[in-house]
Amino acid sequence: MYKVASIGGDGIGPEILDTGKQVLDAASEKFGFAIEWRDFDIGAERYLKTGELVTEDEFTELKNYSAIYFGSIGDDRVKPGILEKGILLALRFHFDQYINLRPIKMLEGTWTPLADKTPADIDFTVVRENSEDFYVGIGSRFTGRESVELEITRQLYSIKFGLDVESDSDEIAYQIGVVSREGSERVMRYAFDLAMQRNKQLTSVDKANVLTDIYGLWRDVFTEVAADYPEVKTEFNFVDAVTMWFVKNPEWFDVVVTPNMFGDIITDLGAMIQGGLGLAPGGNINPEGISMFEPIHGSAPKYKGMNVANPVATIWAGSMLLDNLGEHEAAAAVLSSIEHSIAKGVTTKDMGGSAGTSDVGNWIAKDILAR
Repeated sequence: MYKVASIGGDGIGPEILDTGKQVLDAASEKFGFAIEWRDFDIGAERYLKTGELVTEDEFTELKNYSAIYFGSIGDDRVKPGILEKGILLALRFHFDQYINLRPIKMLEGTWTPLADKTPADIDFTVVRENSEDFYVGIGSRFTGRESVELEITRQLYSIKFGLDVESDSDEIAYQIGVVSREGSERVMRYAFDLAMQRNKQLTSVDKANVLTDIYGLWRDVFTEVAADYPEVKTEFNFVDAVTMWFVKNPEWFDVVVTPNMFGDIITDLGAMIQGGLGLAPGGNINPEGISMFEPIHGSAPKYKGMNVANPVATIWAGSMLLDNLGEHEAAAAVLSSIEHSIAKGVTTKDMGGSAGTSDVGNWIAKDILAR
């Protein structure tokens, strides 16, 4: 029995998550385990009514669960950044989910905008550092002259900044990024271990030729960790170069490890070359703690309740959740049935089909049980 927390969130989130849960329940029935679900009312509707994002009581209760299954976040009635930082990033930081895991894999039967590329060419994984860089939340906007005291506290460090700023400009803004040796090393070791399980090839992404301090440290740590994995072939790519090679030669890549901000950008490019956002899952991983799994697309509020959203990314994220729990056979079966549904033409409109959200979920769940 696994206790799993579910957070539907906003827009299409609740309906795609319900579809994912249906598929995971079918997998649990087929492979002899059970999932006890607990739904958490966290999202825009509650925030607009009460001003609450994630409460301390909820953080405490979530510690009792094996994993978190997340729908989507974002609502046009709420200023951008409030829900994302107050819910999604808050959960990632609180549970120290320092790895963002993104499979960039083209499934059989899907389409890619890259000419002449096939599923054999597009099959790599991006390991994105998920707790540092320019996402630590240190920044401000102001006019004139100000003295600013800033503090950031993470599991790995506590940093205080004191800035005296004077500007003749009408307004200035700044954002401070932080990369630590320990934070870099732990995500790199995860990436090296993953490469050992795949094709023993690892690409590190940075911009150390310009941002020499923050990404110079990243590059130094990568070089040091690589010495412990002599079987893994390594290379460096600047982030601007890696975007070109993702498009021209995706078959070159096996595992890619990247700082937080660059990972955010290149994984969306990866999602598009694998077939689109509706096919792109993600995991926020703490190897020693609670991990969270979600589709990487937005909440698409205009499609809320219309039963038209593509649930494949959410179902695939559920496969990743099962894999993280150690139910590897069930995880593989979910992914196989996703491909089977595509081959049979059971797809939503964005993939050229006519099936609804629930139709896709029903078909995949039945396929898992029938195999």
